[in-house]
Amino acid sequence: MLLDTASLYFRAYFGVPDSVKAPDGTPVNAVRGLLDFIDRLVKDHRPDHLVACMDADWRPHWRVELIPSYKAHRVAEERPAGPDEEEVPDTLSPQVPVIEAVLDALGIARVGVPGYEADDVIGTYTARAAGPVDIVTGDRDLYQLVDDARGVRVLYPVKGVGTLNLVDEAALREKYGVDGRGYADLALLRGDPSDGLPGVPGIGEKTAAKLLAEFGDLAGIQAAVDDPKAKLTPSQRKRLTEAGPYLAVAPKVVRVADDVPLPDAGTALPHAPRDAGALDALAARWGLGGSLQRLLATLTA
Repeated sequence: MLLDTASLYFRAYFGVPDSVKAPDGTPVNAVRGLLDFIDRLVKDHRPDHLVACMDADWRPHWRVELIPSYKAHRVAEERPAGPDEEEVPDTLSPQVPVIEAVLDALGIARVGVPGYEADDVIGTYTARAAGPVDIVTGDRDLYQLVDDARGVRVLYPVKGVGTLNLVDEAALREKYGVDGRGYADLALLRGDPSDGLPGVPGIGEKTAAKLLAEFGDLAGIQAAVDDPKAKLTPSQRKRLTEAGPYLAVAPKVVRVADDVPLPDAGTALPHAPRDAGALDALAARWGLGGSLQRLLATLTA
């Protein structure tokens, strides 16, 4: 089981009231909400391995070089010497180091790789996995990894983590008309304002799905643009031709990497805390109460 950790703690932050606080009055709603998420996921799915995948760089420079608008609207401060600072709610930022410390004390593998997003870490673990993979994320970008033949599916939280949409290839075909492999091509053609991806003007989701059904993939569509006999309307041919420079670079930006240099991390689901003393201190300092106790009980069961 691979957790898109930032996606989940953002959901916890907005889903759990900020009246949930530490003894000193600091909000810990994201911390406790994430622990409740993980507890429910482990209880319901009992993975053999669990990795909390992190954004070591939420907006990698190599992606921005190709498409400068990539996530640009989320930048709080540009930093030439390192990752840009992301716009994050004031009361969430201080909770992230607490989340990281608690995961480490529990012994839940926490993996981020400089220069890469959590999506890329997830993509690489998925590519290397010998068995089935459950990816837990609120980010549709990772639908591209869905693969029935390899047992790769996405668990997409709809309300909290108690209600999860199980996304397999049948679900993708029903909703988008593509399978996992086709989802990245659909996304780059359609565009995604939440990621600053412009897409091809005039090519929406339904048209993109029709083009992919007709021509197979992005390469097939691009070949059709150069083939006067291909079944493209004049306006589609014009739009796709004008979008040529974007389509040349978009695949590298949109497709998650599968060759990230992962560290040698122990990913087995822990059955006892790695550092019980540190965990007790964190629980007392931040008032983690029932959320932590429930997760500990589930891990040790």
